Amino acid sequence: MQEVLLKARDGDIVRVNYVLSLKDGPVFSPSTEPLPFEVMIGRGTVLPAFENAVIGMREGEAKKTTVPLEKSFACYFDEFIKVIERRTLPLDINPEVGMKLQVCTAGGAEIDGRAAEVDDVTIKIDADQEVAGKELIFEIRLLKIIRPC
Repeated sequence: MQEVLLKARDGDIVRVNYVLSLKDGPVFSPSTEPLPFEVMIGRGTVLPAFENAVIGMREGEAKKTTVPLEKSFACYFDEFIKVIERRTLPLDINPEVGMKLQVCTAGGAEIDGRAAEVDDVTIKIDADQEVAGKELIFEIRLLKIIRPC
């Protein structure tokens, strides 16, 4: 008797490996080997376009899918840009574009961001998600389908 391979469907718990990259940018992978994670399809805990890409896949199957800007993470928000004076940083920090920085607002809230622009006087900190407002490319491998009873 031939084994029937399940196809992932709404309500399934799936264990997947994935690598996220940008069309003309960096790969967002925590290590050289993609890390597996589990998600229940249809619960809205991950990007809907990611869930839709997994639906219909079989265990062991791999696919590459592109998520257009309008279906990716939130649009880019200018309000996540903060300009600080370079003199407010500790002397041992030499900021460069792309460097991750944490700054405090006037209200005392901490903001994690990246140096987007650096000059002799100011640093523009971008605290929006690195993937915000960008087309996304997912390379997905479905490892296991767990079908709840």
